[in-house]
Amino acid sequence: MSRGVEAPRRPATAPGSARTAAEPAPIDVRLGLARVALEDEPDQHHHRKLDFGLVRRVFSFTRPYARKRNALFALVVVRSIQLPILTWAVGAIISGPVARRDARATLIAVLGFAALVLFTELVFHYRARLALELGEAVVFDMRDRLERHLLRMPMRFFVKTKVGRLIGRMTSDIDAIRVAVQDVVFVTTVNLGTMAVAMALMAHAHWPLFLVVVAMVPVFWGLIVYFHKRLGAAHQRAQESFTRVTATLAESVTGVRVTQGFVRQDINGGLFRALIFDHSRYNMDAARHSAAFLPLLEFNGQLFLAVLVVVGGYQALHGAIELRVLVEFFFLANLLFNPIPVLGNQYNQALAAMAGAERLFRVLDTEPDWPDERGLPALPPVRGRVVFEGVHFAYDPGKPVLHGVDLVAEPGQMIALVGHTGSGKTSILNLLAKLYLPTAGSITIDGHDLAATSSASLRAQLGLVLQSNFLFSGTVLDNVRLGNPAATDAEIRDAARGLDVLDMLEALPDGLGTEVGERGTALSLGQRQIVCFLRAMVANPRIVLLDEATSAVDALTEARLQAALGKLLRGRTSFVVAHRLSTIRHADRVVVLDHGRVVEQGTHAELLAHGGVFAALHRELIHEGAAPVEGARGVRRSGDL
Repeated sequence: MSRGVEAPRRPATAPGSARTAAEPAPIDVRLGLARVALEDEPDQHHHRKLDFGLVRRVFSFTRPYARKRNALFALVVVRSIQLPILTWAVGAIISGPVARRDARATLIAVLGFAALVLFTELVFHYRARLALELGEAVVFDMRDRLERHLLRMPMRFFVKTKVGRLIGRMTSDIDAIRVAVQDVVFVTTVNLGTMAVAMALMAHAHWPLFLVVVAMVPVFWGLIVYFHKRLGAAHQRAQESFTRVTATLAESVTGVRVTQGFVRQDINGGLFRALIFDHSRYNMDAARHSAAFLPLLEFNGQLFLAVLVVVGGYQALHGAIELRVLVEFFFLANLLFNPIPVLGNQYNQALAAMAGAERLFRVLDTEPDWPDERGLPALPPVRGRVVFEGVHFAYDPGKPVLHGVDLVAEPGQMIALVGHTGSGKTSILNLLAKLYLPTAGSITIDGHDLAATSSASLRAQLGLVLQSNFLFSGTVLDNVRLGNPAATDAEIRDAARGLDVLDMLEALPDGLGTEVGERGTALSLGQRQIVCFLRAMVANPRIVLLDEATSAVDALTEARLQAALGKLLRGRTSFVVAHRLSTIRHADRVVVLDHGRVVEQGTHAELLAHGGVFAALHRELIHEGAAPVEGARGVRRSGDL
């Protein structure tokens, strides 16, 4: 590359493979799967023009590093002046002391030129270093902000958003922005500054010949306008298709057991191959436009140099311009046209970065279902009186799952929630944990409305055990300490001994130090459930929420855990989604739900004597010999209600 062209430190690479194909189109998977609709992706939208408001928003992340950013811009300005001065100096030396055959002056000029080159390289070193540091700092802050934003989003957001999309925002989209911050802006500024200084020197050297150069500018501008829309849309489609690939990959890894269990490897593999082929088609579309755009820019630069040779040579032959001036002019003209292909490539990178920024900010601009809670008061230590008053709730508008639920739990009471699958039992626990807010009505704890208290202070006093709890990578001890990070090994062992599960955990390969694997896959379902019981115990909560918490353990282990449950729940308010009589019989109150409504409440004995819905379910259980009942329409399991 000719001296005077500021290029990025690493070559730009397309994110996908290069496979020749026709115009990109949605794929049709003929492997036993339905058509995969790619046009109506939630994140897709029509590409818009280069938005300098969006650029300003990206660079707002540089404010904490203003000194470094300003120093970097100062170096950029210095370098944009140095490069044309170097080129001008070469021409001046050749047309000056070299042309005069003045050896002493030539030596002095060369030494001066060498000193200028050394200073220029020193400036380049610090410009590149500061750009890398600034880009890394901005990326760090963006990822940190995105992570914090995601962690405060409610469950509804994660239900509707694919994990792969969020991974794409965190990785490829932010990486595209990194290129813009540390390469595009400063490389472009250096090259534009270099071109501006070169034009000024050309105008000073020979004004009429400079007008010939100015006349060529509209041609370059026309090329940029023509390819702008096509390149922008192509990069947008390529990035969106890459998100589909990551989303499918994440889903495939998570569901690999189901895939293998139903022998769907070839079918799902075919789907993935079709997606990556589709991704390569979009990348090829972007590459074709870029492959036409960049050579055209370079060709036009060379063409214009040829025009200058003809025009300038003609004038030199007729004495209208000195040969010395013509030599300097051509050096400067070369400096003017050489950066153009680099600018074209930087323009492509800018479009890709803008697409990534749009997608990132779309996530960051998605507000939670309720306002930021940092200003809400903390829930004080509670006794545990819980009141549901006229609670209505819907996961999706127009599809209510709870209708006017009224429920009171006194401190220390155990409330058993019973009903058909889909009757609203888990929804009540979700609302009590403030994973969602009711669409109408209120939920209070000791008179404090949950909607007006911070979620963190509420959940610090809750213990939650679900039917399919999540374990993080790490040891059993690491996962138990999620409930209480300050718990010592001895305290955890005492809690396990109190739950009568210490011997089960010590029987693991490395005892409490056993690695549980990603999502707890190194443990059986029952072992995972025991770890989750222990995690809730160590948290020492005031209110305990159990959602079919013993469904994953065998009968012998359940018998041991039932005794331990008494210790865990003693003195604590608890809500238990239960299908087993062994749990329901010990409840202070049984709440029977049907289609999101509370149809009966009372003790086990009272509801049996009442002869209503619960009694009918109980009679069916007894009639079938302690066989299954989740309800008349429910899934049947031995000993369940």
